[in-house]
Amino acid sequence: MRRREFISLIAAATTWPLTARAEQMPVIGFLSPMPMPSGDSPVYAAFRRGLAEEGYVEGKNLAIERRFTNFRPELMNEAAGDLVQLEVNVIFAGYPEAVAAARNATSSIPTVAVDLESDPLAMGYIKSLARPGGNLTGMFLDLPGLSGKQVGLLKEIVPRLFHIAIFGVPGLNVAQFAAAAAAVRAVGVEAEIIEVQVPDDWGRALEAAKTRQVEAGILLSSPLVFISSKQIGELALANRLPLISLFAEFPKAGGFIGYGPNVATMFQRAGVYVGKILHGAKPNDLPIQRPVKFDLVINLKTAEALGISVPSVLLATADEVID
Repeated sequence: MRRREFISLIAAATTWPLTARAEQMPVIGFLSPMPMPSGDSPVYAAFRRGLAEEGYVEGKNLAIERRFTNFRPELMNEAAGDLVQLEVNVIFAGYPEAVAAARNATSSIPTVAVDLESDPLAMGYIKSLARPGGNLTGMFLDLPGLSGKQVGLLKEIVPRLFHIAIFGVPGLNVAQFAAAAAAVRAVGVEAEIIEVQVPDDWGRALEAAKTRQVEAGILLSSPLVFISSKQIGELALANRLPLISLFAEFPKAGGFIGYGPNVATMFQRAGVYVGKILHGAKPNDLPIQRPVKFDLVINLKTAEALGISVPSVLLATADEVID
């Protein structure tokens, strides 16, 4: 693939202004497998708020090089390498594909990650949570604890729960598949693994769940779930299948339940870390952060459409109830 064609495909390879170079502004490389947002997405806005907390504002004293690969995994390594060639000061890697690509591209440029799917110790990204020991730090998720809570919520809400479908992306969700399946088995329920890879797979996946007679399902976190929340919610309702997602965006888009960390908060904290590095901090001095608060969001209208009565104690403790 010629470089010009590559730049066109990732649709976000802008070159920072000449004035930025002349004034020697620091430059961040923003790397993501997601499609280029049409506007200022909530997570991107949160990232910029984090930068602002450290005194950095894009266009004023900071430039950002964006690389969005639109779910084209074959472009990710080249996009990361492009940022390295530009000699950006810091790479921000959003989501596991970007983290892996950044790791492949450089061991010297400081990298800040937001990764909801990977165990950084098991992957060999870091030496310890407190002292990462290399050029990478950031925000990662505690997978087993989250899966156990999600299974517990489904058990509390769905009567006569014997089978739970676990929807995820092969390869990307390896650790989450294991954690979720273990949590399901721990409460005496059978797990049904259903794999998805592209948005068009959701119709087939929900039909498969219905055929296998599952009573509820868990959506493992991935960019594919994040951008397909509305589609998944509609298909789940059509198949009368209650689903729980890590993302609050899922119930807000018509799905049933969301329970997980506030993703925008994680991006904001990542922005703070990037700012601290620009001020001179080393990644090894910035410990890996885990989410400290998890949000429970319930769509009551969807629950009623599914014929489910949500216990009043859950409604009282939910962070948000959508009527």
